[in-house]
Amino acid sequence: MSAAETATTTLDFTATEIMTVAASRLLKDGTVCFVGIGLPSTAANLARLTHAPEVVLIYESGPIGAKPTVLPLSIGDGDLALTADTVVGTPEIFRYWLQGGRIDVGFLGAAQVDRFANINTTVIGPYDAPKVRLPGAGGAPEIASQAKEVFIVLKHSPKAFVAKLPFVTSAGYLDGFEARARAGIPGAGPTAVITDLGILTPDPVTKELTLTSIHPGVTVEQVKAATGWDLKIAPDLKTTEIPDAGALAALRDLQARTAAAHGQVGGGEG
Repeated sequence: MSAAETATTTLDFTATEIMTVAASRLLKDGTVCFVGIGLPSTAANLARLTHAPEVVLIYESGPIGAKPTVLPLSIGDGDLALTADTVVGTPEIFRYWLQGGRIDVGFLGAAQVDRFANINTTVIGPYDAPKVRLPGAGGAPEIASQAKEVFIVLKHSPKAFVAKLPFVTSAGYLDGFEARARAGIPGAGPTAVITDLGILTPDPVTKELTLTSIHPGVTVEQVKAATGWDLKIAPDLKTTEIPDAGALAALRDLQARTAAAHGQVGGGEG
């Protein structure tokens, strides 16, 4: 059991649930969102089922306005196409929607991030002889660079939050400050990193990730211990709002339906 899970055992929700609900709250109704599979898809669909029924969910395989009844296993899951407003080719998704500036939010997961919100989903260890070969880039580099802003959601640990990435798959703020703009990357970049311990946002000047909200039952010391660099803490650090009963019920129902549909014993991501 993680430190975050331990810290929340006396509460009515798990660390994964507050992370998912907190991430979903960031999506406003009517937002056009390019969704990654996994935790981003869970949070985005939770937003659609609760406070943001008009959010437009776009997946890399071509569905626009997807309204899946259960969480997709992959971007090619047939339920995405069956429930979408329309389905177009992948080139149109990237050229017309993404490169055309029509994506408000890119919602991404990550294996690792660094202090400037750069993402690694390629390898752990040396590229030519990695300890772990990760799933790879997919469309994440384009989403991270072209979406108007990016949300990143992942679980918080020293292995995930590292001082130096072995490989930069998708650009955050590169070396910080104005490096992203100097590189000619058009999107605003990651505006929030949501974890099972808290929420980190970039410093307005340096672009270094700063802890701006901490989840109930979690201590600053726990967050620092789970971060591979000397994490900065906002002077006005907030406590994340606890999940409301409606959001928790919707999330648990979605995960139970997904588990039943895919023949899983448990429900959702733990």
